[in-house]
Amino acid sequence: MKMKFITVFAVACLGAGVAVAAPRVLLFSKTVEYRHQSIPQGIATLAAIGAKRGWRLDATEDAQLFTDANLAKYDVVVWLSTTGDVLNAEQQAAYERYQKSGRGTVAIHAGGADTEHKGWPWYRSLIGAEFLSHPSQQTANIQVLGHDHPATAGLPDSWSHRDEWYNFTALPKDVTVVLALDESSYDPGPDGMVKKFGSHPLAWYHRFGGGRVFYTALGHTVEDFADPLFLSHITGAIEWAAGAADEPPHNGK
Repeated sequence: MKMKFITVFAVACLGAGVAVAAPRVLLFSKTVEYRHQSIPQGIATLAAIGAKRGWRLDATEDAQLFTDANLAKYDVVVWLSTTGDVLNAEQQAAYERYQKSGRGTVAIHAGGADTEHKGWPWYRSLIGAEFLSHPSQQTANIQVLGHDHPATAGLPDSWSHRDEWYNFTALPKDVTVVLALDESSYDPGPDGMVKKFGSHPLAWYHRFGGGRVFYTALGHTVEDFADPLFLSHITGAIEWAAGAADEPPHNGK
């Protein structure tokens, strides 16, 4: 399925009057399996944020754009609730080269944990975790584990939020976790992570293949894309992964 190609451009200025090059963002939302109702709102909201903050943003569902020549135009690719195996082998190889060139990846909700989970082990390592299950949507307490990353700088220490809470098959390795779930604040179901692993990570970042990677399990609902805290979170993630925000301490490859 192809969608209308949306482009926004403005002059960027971040921080205390410090001008930076406008981040070039490719927003990718192709789905092969489950399609989230929040995708159209996510595209519209991120395009609006990009226009205000100076991103040059293109939104598409056309996997044929995953070529060396086209990907070279972008500083970061945002995988917005993509699902299933969305790229063929040639497109996958182009994306690996893109990441290894020092560019950035941001994956939102299913865009990381429930995408390319069958035949592309590299992507699983890039993201760091794989979707297992989720209970019914509930309000839970998010624990913010630090504020030195742009994705958490605008968040309170604890954040009560309603979303679809992913359980993962294992803890992500070689990453810095910035958000975690307080499983005592909701019912995680039989696959709750704390009893098995001791913690329930929700968002993290690392260096992988020479580039920056940020994953957040938030973003399931339409309401997420009207929540100022979530928008602060994802804006910081995108600008960091694009190289337009300061580099915090990190682990990983």
